[in-house]
Amino acid sequence: MSLLIQGGRIVTADADFIGDVLIDGETISALGPQVAPPADAEIIDAAGKFVFPGFIDPHVHIYLPFMGTFAKDTYESASRAALVGGTTTLIEMCCPARSDDPLEAFELWLGKGERSACDYTFHMGVSRFDGGAESAIREIANRGVASLKVFLAYKGAFGVDDGELFATLSLAKELGLIVTAHCENETLVAELQKRLLAEGKTGPEWHEPSRPPRVEAEGVHHLMTFAELTGAHVYCVHTSCGEALAAVQAAHLRGVNAWVETVIPYLVVDKSYAELPDFEGAKYVMSPPLRDVRQQPTLWNALRSRLISTVATDHAPFDFAGQKEMGRGDFTQIPNGIPSVENRVTLLYTHGVAAGRIDLATFVDAASTQAAKLFGLYPRKGAIAAGSDADVVVWDPDYRGRISAADQEMDVDYSAFEGWEIAGRAETVLVRGKVQVQGGKFTGELGHGQFLRREPTHF
Repeated sequence: MSLLIQGGRIVTADADFIGDVLIDGETISALGPQVAPPADAEIIDAAGKFVFPGFIDPHVHIYLPFMGTFAKDTYESASRAALVGGTTTLIEMCCPARSDDPLEAFELWLGKGERSACDYTFHMGVSRFDGGAESAIREIANRGVASLKVFLAYKGAFGVDDGELFATLSLAKELGLIVTAHCENETLVAELQKRLLAEGKTGPEWHEPSRPPRVEAEGVHHLMTFAELTGAHVYCVHTSCGEALAAVQAAHLRGVNAWVETVIPYLVVDKSYAELPDFEGAKYVMSPPLRDVRQQPTLWNALRSRLISTVATDHAPFDFAGQKEMGRGDFTQIPNGIPSVENRVTLLYTHGVAAGRIDLATFVDAASTQAAKLFGLYPRKGAIAAGSDADVVVWDPDYRGRISAADQEMDVDYSAFEGWEIAGRAETVLVRGKVQVQGGKFTGELGHGQFLRREPTHF
């Protein structure tokens, strides 16, 4: 059966026109100013609406054992939330502990995705590097995972030492994989945490001073040095500050192949939220931390200039009651993360496009196309083109509403953006030609999502 999305304003990273999109089965078969549909085609009237390629969140945590607890979402809840927000593809961080067998961990994470309503793939975490881990990485790459993840933080849990970092980047260069990296200096974090706690500074407001911008910048500089000397391609996740951006810019001038991600919380909330009284600030604890509000114009400018390639979430949902509260009396025990997979695209549109900070092409590029290109999905994903997957978002720019935990799909007991006004929303969302969201509500099918095999491109 065919489906025609008719009369919408089709906007991609490099095109903007009024027209039609014809879908046959799971793929786009034609588009143009006026496409004649088959007689039996279903029509979606998109007049007065935007038609975007499905959005891609390149950094989420769904199944995550962390700090003595587990993230709350499953693929059932997270994929519904993603779709309601316009995201049709998730790239999850597969994060085994140092003691875990990497292949067994990959199989575990892969099995969790079988109920997903949207498509998904993984960055494979490297939490140690030895002969067994190298063999596993080669096997996992052969099975269609074209990106790795390393932590330069969380010593003793996920973090790698410098010898392991060098070996991982060297193997990535050989295999054509891109390495995504959490960049903070773990020793500085540990020492600053120790000092603050000894001074009786135990509340969530001390999380940011324990991991200040210079600690993140030092981590980025460290990664850039190793990338330069191995030739590996690297991607700095959840970049929060101008100091870290400057370290990437300096590396670019030396010819380092490096890309930058920021996440939506850094663009719209600041460290004052983590300073809220009565432990409410714990809701806003993530790492790297929310920064001073003066960092936000720097991030928006870097996004507009495309120094920042992608806007992700680092979605990591933990309940306030019973989970975030584990850190009462010791901020280092607060599970890190701000749930936002449902809100990313809406907030980026509201505070970016509608506020005049970025244009529509940048919006689509940062929330969809660049992730597809960097992680081996383009032009299957991130595009509206003949032959691309029919992942399409019909966006209503006239919609007005408010964010509330009471009606969110994320399985967490609060919203970091409670009561915030939004401009626009994903009205209709298709994943490989199947309508999964109508009228802004999930109406689709769990299990429709597929694991996306990817080929390495970063040699």
